[in-house]
Amino acid sequence: MPGPGNGSDDVRLHVEALKKFRSRVDILLRDLQGSAAGSTKVAAQTISRSSLSGRNVPFAEADGLYAQYSRVHEALASLSRSLSDQIEVLSIGVHAAAVGFHNVEEDIRRRYATIQMRIDQEQEAREAPQNDEQQRTSDTSGGSFDPGEPK
Repeated sequence: MPGPGNGSDDVRLHVEALKKFRSRVDILLRDLQGSAAGSTKVAAQTISRSSLSGRNVPFAEADGLYAQYSRVHEALASLSRSLSDQIEVLSIGVHAAAVGFHNVEEDIRRRYATIQMRIDQEQEAREAPQNDEQQRTSDTSGGSFDPGEPK
């Protein structure tokens, strides 16, 4: 029976809300890529070590500053790439939710899988040093206590 509260009307409203949300996400992604925070622009904004104290001039503080600058720059470039990837995956996901994943074009599904795999790999790479440190800490802590173990 057509009318308010009809299931198909509810679905139509949700699909329209998803389309509107996807449009906003697409605009956000486009604006991010066009801004100074876009991954290509962040990656291109670099300084050289020699700009801090000249070429082949020993200066430990400049070396330390450059090392930290390089570390932070790489982290910002990675963050920008990751943010773009996450927004694109969200946009594809919203589209798939609206039309059904089986109705999404094959090339878009492959793009989704590629980006998701890259996001997962970056996450694993970020967590690996933390997991190594946790493992070393638990290895040197003298064991663990399990109240279920007999004494």
